[in-house]
Order: sequence, then structure tokens, then C-alpha cells
Amino acid sequence: MAHLFRSFLAIDRWASKELWLCARESSVWAGGRPLMKIIEFSAHGVPWLAGMLGGLYLNRNPGVRELLINMLFALVLDLVLVGLLKGLVRRKRPSYNDMDMFITLFVDKFSFPSGHATRVAMVSRFVFHRLTLAAPLQVLVVLWAFMVGLSRVMLGRHNLTDVLFGYVIGCVEYSVVEHFWLSPITAPSLFATWRAPKCLLHNL
Repeated sequence: MAHLFRSFLAIDRWASKELWLCARESSVWAGGRPLMKIIEFSAHGVPWLAGMLGGLYLNRNPGVRELLINMLFALVLDLVLVGLLKGLVRRKRPSYNDMDMFITLFVDKFSFPSGHATRVAMVSRFVFHRLTLAAPLQVLVVLWAFMVGLSRVMLGRHNLTDVLFGYVIGCVEYSVVEHFWLSPITAPSLFATWRAPKCLLHNL
């Protein structure tokens, strides 16, 4: 069993290194690095959290606020779970990774699982289950999730299995959010607390 596991990791490292085309500035494919970093940023936790908080502050539509609150819950769950798993597994990032990432925490020196992969998988499931999208938009969401995962390997941030398991974990995260869905019925105190500051601000 141990021999099979070592062989599996060896194949993973080999496949990952075959795809690390944009990991170094000196690479022949280094011209694609800026694009890969833009894709990387599109799934970073900070802009997503800021977007949800900003949306909650500005939007007064109850249905939209319910979606935003649950997306915020999902994002926080993702950050906590990924941080715990990285701290437990403590798999090092590929040796050829250039640590020039946007806003990192101490656990980000570890590789498993890919937080970007968990996030895009969770967000994609959230969008498909909670929003009605035209077919072209559905294709764009799937393409975005795929390209984010690919960027993690091409930039040398992660091994291939970090991304693949990240997708699985992200899908499970959405199932947890769906099970504990927050609404005025299931969490009335939360929604009452959120309305109170808005009403106070409106009366000033």
C-alpha cells in the first residue's frame, strides 16, 4: 500500500511538472503568466469576501440579501476548512513555485488542497443551484472553474491532485451550505440583526 501511494505521488509530481509552463519568468511560456495571474486573482478570497460584504451593505432586496448571506457563509466555511486541511496535511508547494501571490496567510505555504479550486467549485455549484443562467453563461462558469484550476498548476502553485481534490472538497462545501441554508425562517435572528443597522442608518 505504501509503495502504491509513493508511486501515485510520483506520477502526480511528474504530471504537475509537465504543466508548470508559466511557473518561471524564464519559461518559454512565461508570456502567459500575466493572464494566468489574472485568472488566479479572479478566485482569490479577498475580493469575493469584499464583494459579498459590499453587496450586503448596498442591497436591500430580501431575496438577494439571502443569497449574499449564504455565499458569505460559504466563503468563510471554505477559508476555515481549507486552512485546517492545509495545517493538518502540510504538503509543501512545488519547489518551482514563485511565491508572488496576492495576500497570503501562513498556511498558504502549504499546498493541499488548492483553496482556489475549492472556492471555484463551491461557487459554481452555488450559482448553478441558486441562479437561472442562460446556456452561454453556464459554459462561462464551467470554463472559469476549469481555467482557475489549470492556472494553479501552470503557475506552479499546486500539484495536480491538490486541484482535483480541491474541486471535490468545494462540491462538498456547497452541500454543507445547502443543508444549513440561512433564511428568515431558519435563522430569523441573523436577518433581524442585519436589518437593524440598515433601519437605524435610514432614520438618521
